[in-house]
Amino acid sequence: MLLSDLAGKEIINLYDGAKLGLVGDADLDISLNGSVEAIILTSRGGFSGFWGARGDREREILVIPWQTIKKVGSEVIIIDLHNKSDKIR
Repeated sequence: MLLSDLAGKEIINLYDGAKLGLVGDADLDISLNGSVEAIILTSRGGFSGFWGARGDREREILVIPWQTIKKVGSEVIIIDLHNKSDKIR
């Protein structure tokens, strides 16, 4: 799979059905050996309003460990992330 294959896909959480956002071009955490460790999503004002609105200048970062990915489809990536608040920075 190429990095470009992930870009633009919507991320859906299997646990609660929430739409978490889109994968951007450089939103991956890659280890020194070249394997993908996590997908990183950034949002202004919270992800889909789920975690409370913040000011327009503040950004929230959601780190999705690669192990939580269940399926990469043609349009979406399905993850199973039970405790989102632990992953927000």
